[in-house]
Amino acid sequence: MSYTALYRKFRPDNFEDVKGQEHIVTTLKNQIKHNRIGHAYLFCGTRGTGKTTVAKILGRAVNCENPVDGNPCGECRSCKAIAAGNSMNLIEIDAASNNGVDNIREIREEVQYSPAEGKYKVYIIDEVHMLSIGAFNALLKTLEEPPAYVIFILATTEAHKIPITILSRCQRYDFKRITIETIAARLTNLMEIEHVHVEERAIRYVAKAADGSLRDALSLLDQCLAFYMGQDLTYDNVLEVLGAVDAEVFSDFLRKVISGDTTGCIYKLEELVLSGRDLNQMVVDFTWYMRNLLLVKTSQDIEDVIDVSTDTIELLRQEAAMVDVEVLMRYIRIFSELSGQIRYSAQKRILIEMALIKLTNPSMESNLDSLIDRIGQLEKKVEQGIGVNPVQFADKSGGRNKESSQGEYIRTQPIRPTQEETKQIAGKWRDIVLTLPDLHRSDVGMMLAGTKADVGMGDNELVIMNCTELAADFCNTENVSEAILDAVEKIYGKKVELDIKFMSVNDSGESFGFTKSQPEFTMEVEIDDSEEDY
Repeated sequence: MSYTALYRKFRPDNFEDVKGQEHIVTTLKNQIKHNRIGHAYLFCGTRGTGKTTVAKILGRAVNCENPVDGNPCGECRSCKAIAAGNSMNLIEIDAASNNGVDNIREIREEVQYSPAEGKYKVYIIDEVHMLSIGAFNALLKTLEEPPAYVIFILATTEAHKIPITILSRCQRYDFKRITIETIAARLTNLMEIEHVHVEERAIRYVAKAADGSLRDALSLLDQCLAFYMGQDLTYDNVLEVLGAVDAEVFSDFLRKVISGDTTGCIYKLEELVLSGRDLNQMVVDFTWYMRNLLLVKTSQDIEDVIDVSTDTIELLRQEAAMVDVEVLMRYIRIFSELSGQIRYSAQKRILIEMALIKLTNPSMESNLDSLIDRIGQLEKKVEQGIGVNPVQFADKSGGRNKESSQGEYIRTQPIRPTQEETKQIAGKWRDIVLTLPDLHRSDVGMMLAGTKADVGMGDNELVIMNCTELAADFCNTENVSEAILDAVEKIYGKKVELDIKFMSVNDSGESFGFTKSQPEFTMEVEIDDSEEDY
């Protein structure tokens, strides 16, 4: 005898076996018991939540000769005929392949004839949202004035695609995602029936991976049991079959990211690739791991919400003290963006490596959360007594700045840098901004956080772009140019002569600029000659 998949073998045949949809089951049972059956139902919900199963049970129950508490008895001639697939009173239609006007017209012709046996003709139209507009219009008249012996049950995963004229003529039931606890309890019960020993952690991981779908959970468990046929199924076995990654691996990943260990992250990713782990699933699971960490860090008594083991909770608590909320939100943002990019990419590993490099090197981004991360890293270096290595420039005579025994730079007369040297200064603009002091209780570094620097028309002209009007005015009045020159000297150990120019954009989109020697700014307005004069 051929093998029957678990989700087919254990498909419920009465309302009592339907799990996680009590609000729907109770309503339908009451309708059957009190003979208040509707003529059209719409079952909505994600895959594997029981829409088609409940539709079949309802079709059997309304035709059952001896219903028991709203459930089909399973013993009468009608129940046996429907179970064997020989009944003409329960018709299943797949709208994905029968979505034309002619298919619906056939139904309209069939409903004119009352059932030879039983009380009702029940039409189950699955994936009804895939019907064409013409087919919906053809169905509308039948739904509006159906014969008393006809019941339509429409099932869909995308209710928003169904015309409002159809929706208004149906009783709508929304099937919820099934909770992890409900799925795990059902799987445990079925494994006892099958006499198979499965670890509780393995059951819960499968339930979590199913994402609210009991059918998916049974399919995943079936896959794992087939791989380890005749053996006890352990948590590690499930991870291996599903290509998943354990929480300890994510913990190791995160700690390397927090410490800025780019090389360690790349090596860890290499191990996962060689072990055959699914990279798509790895990105999703790592994002969820960081989400759980964010909840642990920002909330109290959150253990029941995040649904992880006690060991993982302990790891999360340790890591919560190692990272700031803003930095953690930056990590989640980068990996959330990655999960959307990696799905259809042929170079998944490269995209993940780029994301890991971004995580460990916040200087690659100019976002505010990246700036906060960089400041945090600098503060840690200061606490550890780690200094910043200066980059020195050769002067015109080929000499170098010298460093004193106390680590201070000996100041010399400022030199006029070459265009290449000015370009190097512009390339290190972010580091310069981080070292700028507060002037008159105003944070210069924060004012210039989103700006960029480039070489201007002259060799020694440094242009600061993307200033806001407020920042541009402030830079002009607070003697910021001198502060920038001091910051350049502090970082590079060279006193240079720069002509610093600030460029901005006002609220009207017109660009203007000014230099430290020009307190007034000049407007540059483009005039379109094609427009009429006012």
